[in-house]
Amino acid sequence: MDITSEAILGWTRTVVLFIGMGMAAWMDHRNRRVPNDHWLTWSKPAIFLWALDLMNQGADWTIYLTASAVVAYASTSVLGRATLRDARNGSGLDRVVLVWYGLSTVGVVAGALKHQGTGPVDVLLNDGDALGILWWKTLGVAGVIAVVDLAWRWRLLHGGADAKALMWVALLFPSWSAVPMPLSTVTADAVVVLPVALALLMWGGLAFFVIPVLMLANNLRRGHLRRPSDLRLGWHATRIPLSDVMHRHVWMLTTTMVMPDGRTEVVHTARAPRRTPPPDEVAESVASLEALGVTSVWVSMKMPLLVFLWPAMLPLVLVGEPTALLMAWLTN
Repeated sequence: MDITSEAILGWTRTVVLFIGMGMAAWMDHRNRRVPNDHWLTWSKPAIFLWALDLMNQGADWTIYLTASAVVAYASTSVLGRATLRDARNGSGLDRVVLVWYGLSTVGVVAGALKHQGTGPVDVLLNDGDALGILWWKTLGVAGVIAVVDLAWRWRLLHGGADAKALMWVALLFPSWSAVPMPLSTVTADAVVVLPVALALLMWGGLAFFVIPVLMLANNLRRGHLRRPSDLRLGWHATRIPLSDVMHRHVWMLTTTMVMPDGRTEVVHTARAPRRTPPPDEVAESVASLEALGVTSVWVSMKMPLLVFLWPAMLPLVLVGEPTALLMAWLTN
């Protein structure tokens, strides 16, 4: 079988995704934080591979500058937004970035004028001028980043690292033609599919359905399900020693409550708190439980989304977009 340049770029992108996302998932698991330097470092191969892909497709200068505008938009999540005030106050970086913004904007406007004969419908049907379709697909990456950005700001995505990871994936895989998909052609044949970054988010979300099964199995193995009422917690929480609470990334579900007759009793809540309590508040709760002789408590693990996005890359790369696969299965 001939090895095409598209295949080489696709599998190279897959290797970059595997390593870059894997490192981010590990850092998020250990420290619940992924430094911006990680995304700045791994954005370089993503942008380089995108430039090679555009070169391979014969992109014109407006498409390159439109891609530059997309990268500039994504960069605000890591570098912040450059402002005229900071530029006037002597910030050299802001001046350079503002020039970058300006040139990229020129590219977007020029591309819209140059490729105005091609519309979104032509892109969906893949029927029209090749460069016009490529310009629309390049501009469409900005739409994906905007969706992720809004989800982050509206707290639909709680972690900044999760949002930055999805933006990075959007740059690394700007279209499905960049994804190898050796085991299925369903996504390539579908007319309407989710963007690659959002498809990865969906695959990662599907992994959450496995958690209750794993949690129940683990609690059964460890003997944490001592009474039928423990099943209320056993499918999404686990027990750990009270002394470990301050050193683990967990939400404590066991607490104390003063009853109407003045007695203090130990109670277990089924839901994690909406906000993470400060360390001194947690320490106070731990001390209250220790005073009652409690040695182990129910906790909900703080599971970072990146830990699920990393293995989710396997079905994404191998078989493609989940809703397209589902529709193909339902119609067959």
